Amino acid sequence: MAPFSKIRQRLSERRERLKLKKRGIIVAPEVKGFKNVTFEGKNAVLSFCNFNGKIKIGYGTTFGIHNLIHGDVDIGRYCQFGPYASINTFNHPTTHITTYINKNLLGGSMAKYKSSKLTKLGNDIWVGKNAIILGGVTLGNGVIVAAGSVVTKDVPDYHVVAGVPAKVIKKRFSDQVIDELNELKWWDKDESALQEMSALFDKDLEGLKSIYDQPGDE
Repeated sequence: MAPFSKIRQRLSERRERLKLKKRGIIVAPEVKGFKNVTFEGKNAVLSFCNFNGKIKIGYGTTFGIHNLIHGDVDIGRYCQFGPYASINTFNHPTTHITTYINKNLLGGSMAKYKSSKLTKLGNDIWVGKNAIILGGVTLGNGVIVAAGSVVTKDVPDYHVVAGVPAKVIKKRFSDQVIDELNELKWWDKDESALQEMSALFDKDLEGLKSIYDQPGDE
């Protein structure tokens, strides 16, 4: 790219960052491809993140450094990504004579066989450092992905997965609590409503039969 084109691109990106900032969306200068993203609001994207594809990001969702989000991706509200975590839904052709899609071979004509499957994340998900989420996967609300995991299959609401490939290692709450949280849908509420129910966020739900119980209740 010619020097003048680079300057023009940087100025364009700077203007776009300023527009996003007015909506409460913070994008670090070193982030690439953020124009490919539809942000809902109150998002934060730290340095060296890279976006490529058709990407939707819900309200309040934030990214650490060096996150890579490539492909067809739909991320819910209030999710958080640890450093170096990634989602990649793109796949090279695997049933042709080669998997190579670079322009060095046949002018890159093999790239037309590249595929992508939608990956969808619910709300209130925590993705740990260096975790990888592959294409065609759906993660339910409240899922925790342990650091270094490779997620290849769907994960139910409020479950913890870990390992390569990732497997369920824990259900966070009872079925009733999970049902109540999904019915409550706190992530869809406005700031005023969240303030009114702030006491619920202070409650440790481990071992409780209901989110409305108090510790020690029978």
